[in-house]
Amino acid sequence: MAWTRKLYRKVPRRHDGALKEFSISSKLKKEKKTTDEFEIMLSSLTLEEVIALRLELASRSVGYMMYGLPLWGALTNITRDAVLKYVISASRSRTEAARVLGIDRIKLHKLYKKFDLYSYFEER
Repeated sequence: MAWTRKLYRKVPRRHDGALKEFSISSKLKKEKKTTDEFEIMLSSLTLEEVIALRLELASRSVGYMMYGLPLWGALTNITRDAVLKYVISASRSRTEAARVLGIDRIKLHKLYKKFDLYSYFEER
């Protein structure tokens, strides 16, 4: 009967990113920069803790003196780069990625170029 209410709606299949090569986790595992155990430990930290820890580790090599680095002004680009990489790895298409970001596809293409995302996900 066409007039009856459908009980089940089609649920999108779960996916690991648009394509396998667009998964940040897979990319870092191929480069041997991360493991499953590391990812489990990392997931227990907040984003703020991860960023602070990464900055501390980077500054350790220069004796905690990172003078001259425009860190405050670079924060916008650092966070945008991270969000773009996540959205690309979590979406099924560029159209979906643009919708998640709230921008059009032309702006997304410009951001790909600006943050050099085409080469980031390339196989080397």
